[in-house]
Amino acid sequence: MPKVTFLPLNKTVDAPKGETILEVALSNDIPLQHACGGFCSCTTCHVFVKSDPSQLSKMDEDELDRLESVGKLTENARLGCQTKVMGDVTVEIVNLDE
Repeated sequence: MPKVTFLPLNKTVDAPKGETILEVALSNDIPLQHACGGFCSCTTCHVFVKSDPSQLSKMDEDELDRLESVGKLTENARLGCQTKVMGDVTVEIVNLDE
């Protein structure tokens, strides 16, 4: 089973293949914001992929548009609600209020 490490908490949890980063976080009491409920309508579940982005689903057009609209699109930026886990990864939780 894949593992996801959440920084800065440095907490590693099992992640059923195909679940989103948000689903993994919620099922393991990881505090990942999700104001829109996981419908790609906001960016509160924004994360930075720190290792092995090839182990995640490809970014679709909706996710790309959402990240671009708030000026947060970088090479390693993803939305937790849209990003499915396929293998071991490390992500950093981003607080956009900082």
